[in-house]
Amino acid sequence: MATLNDVAKRANVSKMTVSRVINHPEQVTDELKELVYEAMRELSYRPNAAAIALANNRTQIIKLLILEEMDTTEPYYMFLLTGIANELDKYAYSLQLLTHNNIQIGDSDGFIVCGTRKEDEDFIHGLDKPTVLFGQNDMGVDYIDSDNEESMARATEYAIEKGYETVVYIGIDVDEPFAHSREKGYTSVMRNHGKETHIYNLENRSRYSAAFIRENWDAFPKNTLFLCASDRLGLGVIREIKEHGGDIPNDYGIIGHDGVFLDQIAYPNLTTLKQSITEMGAACARMVLKKVKEEGKSQGNQLFETELKLGGTTR
Repeated sequence: MATLNDVAKRANVSKMTVSRVINHPEQVTDELKELVYEAMRELSYRPNAAAIALANNRTQIIKLLILEEMDTTEPYYMFLLTGIANELDKYAYSLQLLTHNNIQIGDSDGFIVCGTRKEDEDFIHGLDKPTVLFGQNDMGVDYIDSDNEESMARATEYAIEKGYETVVYIGIDVDEPFAHSREKGYTSVMRNHGKETHIYNLENRSRYSAAFIRENWDAFPKNTLFLCASDRLGLGVIREIKEHGGDIPNDYGIIGHDGVFLDQIAYPNLTTLKQSITEMGAACARMVLKKVKEEGKSQGNQLFETELKLGGTTR
């Protein structure tokens, strides 16, 4: 069984350096940390989490609370969990997944909370440990998210560049900052180009977007692109256009948002704005650990760019 001394020898550093990497990684350069982490991986060395917790007067546990229904997000949270857990593991922290009902069971050093809505504000401010939200918010709480406004603006520019005369925005029917930012990205570009906006907000399920296209088919001329605030909404649009014999992508284009799975099973594959979910999960972990270290000091917000991932639903 590998020891701290074995790791030090393999990495060609002192035992003190290895200890510092494990217990106080913020005090060590990235180059040294990578040397030690590589040695730990090669030797299958696992730090003693209980000893670390005792030495730092910490639990070495971060609680993850998901407040929305996970069955509406497909594998979205699988990627997020992977990013959070892998990053916490570097610092000998474990991740505890909770529901709203058991949030106070057991102790922890901090919280990462996902799927918050306006009605959760009092609950969030009542949490007694450093907290980071995954998702844009107006609660004054540090958060990680995609740059929703820039993301939709880029997609709208692309639609216009590809010659679609009409660009219709199908948003998610929630009164939340991320939804407003996505819509703002669309409207700002349309207005800059002197184009009329067409905005519809639906519940985030493909059957609703399919029904919307079916009930309003005659209102959408050829050379229209549907810019959807989620891939789920995009799937419904694709399905119903095909039912009506519409030519995708020549007569009708579709762009979704998320890019974590549904875009790949669509036929044709959905052009989408792919979010860096795993990387954002890792960023949530780093931010909450920094808040723990700095006794809850605010860390601000971090936005990630999305990637316009081209599929078969746009020219």
